[in-house]
Amino acid sequence: MPRIGSRFILLLLLAFAFVSYLLRTNISVAAELMMPSLGLTKIQMGQIFTSFLIGYALFQIPAGLLGDRIGPKRTLGVAVLLWGVCTVLTGLVHRAPGQASSTAPFLWLWLIRFVLGLAQAATYPVGARVVYNWIAPHKRGLANSLMFTGTSIGAASAAPLMSWLMVRVDWPKSFAILSIPAFVFAALWLLLASDKPGRGVPDPERQTDHRDGELIQILRSRRVQLLCLSYVSEGYVLFLFVFWLYIYLVEVRGFSILKGGMIASLPWITGICLTPIGGFLTDRLSVGRSRLAGSKLVVITGYSASGLLLFAAAYSSERRLCIAALCLSVGFLMAAEAPFWASATYLSGVHSATVSAVMNTAGILGGIASTSLIPVLVAHFGWLTALS
Repeated sequence: MPRIGSRFILLLLLAFAFVSYLLRTNISVAAELMMPSLGLTKIQMGQIFTSFLIGYALFQIPAGLLGDRIGPKRTLGVAVLLWGVCTVLTGLVHRAPGQASSTAPFLWLWLIRFVLGLAQAATYPVGARVVYNWIAPHKRGLANSLMFTGTSIGAASAAPLMSWLMVRVDWPKSFAILSIPAFVFAALWLLLASDKPGRGVPDPERQTDHRDGELIQILRSRRVQLLCLSYVSEGYVLFLFVFWLYIYLVEVRGFSILKGGMIASLPWITGICLTPIGGFLTDRLSVGRSRLAGSKLVVITGYSASGLLLFAAAYSSERRLCIAALCLSVGFLMAAEAPFWASATYLSGVHSATVSAVMNTAGILGGIASTSLIPVLVAHFGWLTALS
């Protein structure tokens, strides 16, 4: 196998994060055409969105355990192949058995998106273990931020790309086309990647402060528990943007299907810009202090700004001001991602994948609350209440 370095590994992690968000977000754009085509209501579509998060939550810890025990290469490689399969099946749901029943499309979509959630559960916890294996401690904030930059690129690409494909072809073919990157990057990972740096490549694990304590003792740590608890709010806001932003722009702010896709990408483009800055500041602010000092400062600043800006966007009567506030809200939220994951890696050492998975499970619980509550709040109180 050809020798590869940490830059190539980080590039593949960025690619996985990109594909992950591209394939989980595409349905929120396609929903505008899928609902009338398949006879689905907004409540049902919200339940389908939630099915992804249920699978995503249930398999976080098993995926993290697999990443720690059998290694990131096999765990991520098989997972990404399954992403592609589920995306192809999403586009074929209108041909699935039982179309005579009004509930069949809903049940098939619920199941397919649930399995996609199971497969995508490996993305970030196992990615955190890759960062631990390959990257020196003083660079992990920036390394994690590069992975989450891929998240923003995927989310920014999904709306304009999916809306463009739906206009040019149709929504079923759009899913088939978007499955291709998953198969390509999975093949590259399985052929070229390795669990740890090879001979001749410095191994950061030999330099790091990894802990040999039992996993259960780490999970009982007050700092780990507070980290997980605070990540719940991140999940609520993040998945609000992931699944409902496009529909909000079309239905409330009056954008067309194609224009709405373009506008929905702008907040994630802001995230692309601010995410690596958050990682850089995490590393820089920790110099001369504890490793958690920079993380705390970036998280507190990013989350406070994101919440205030989301409130401002909801109450803005001017479309341009609303879009600007939404862009900055997502940007500050994404800037706070890297410090969370760098903190989990620092606190857990060789158990990075598992502890990161526990933290991410907490965030997903917030996301499940978001995807479930938003359509109910919209139906009974309107979008203003749902966003504020």
